[in-house]
Amino acid sequence: MRRILLIEDEVNLARFIELELQHEGFAVTTALDGTTGLELALAEQWDIILLDLMLPGIDGLEVCKRIRKMKQVPILMITARDSITDRVSGLDSGADDYISKPFAIEELLARIRVVFRRQQEVVEESQYLLSCGILRLDSSSRIVSRGTDTIDLTKREFALLEAFMKNINRVLHRETLLDIVWGYNAVVDTNVVDVYVRYLRNKIDLPGTTSYIESVRGIGYVMRK
Repeated sequence: MRRILLIEDEVNLARFIELELQHEGFAVTTALDGTTGLELALAEQWDIILLDLMLPGIDGLEVCKRIRKMKQVPILMITARDSITDRVSGLDSGADDYISKPFAIEELLARIRVVFRRQQEVVEESQYLLSCGILRLDSSSRIVSRGTDTIDLTKREFALLEAFMKNINRVLHRETLLDIVWGYNAVVDTNVVDVYVRYLRNKIDLPGTTSYIESVRGIGYVMRK
């Protein structure tokens, strides 16, 4: 169950939002002032924080700034002000989105869904990104880069590098690499792995530096950070 922290000083509005969110299946905790809200925000883990701009104690902008210094939890700012300046101030303080009062609960729910969808997209995207030092591999776009330089790899070289980068600090036997890159049924000698490791080193290593791929005598290879 997703956990939501609601920081809102209007008691009736806070109760209404809390009930509606609970009806949608969220676990909701409410704080009625900025000081309490900030303490709860920093003390526990939340999936999203709904933060009113005008709060007693510590105002919403300051609460948002202090949360941002410590956490990357999504923050949806709730404000009675609808000026461009107020919106920009909220976003500049670290809010991910804002909603202006009065609002329909359907709009609030839609904004929350958008924030969660963005989170999911970031998680899914990160699953495709692998790194070792300044070396980067994007499995979705099949782009390999070293710093700002893009490295052109063949299909086999890319698969070999991906195998190493998915197994950082783990020694991989030549037979294992052969199965991953060439397939279990491939009629290929394990020496081909040595050949392709050499090809790969020539492309990803900088001259005069230690290779990303370390040889392990009698066993295979390992990529270490």
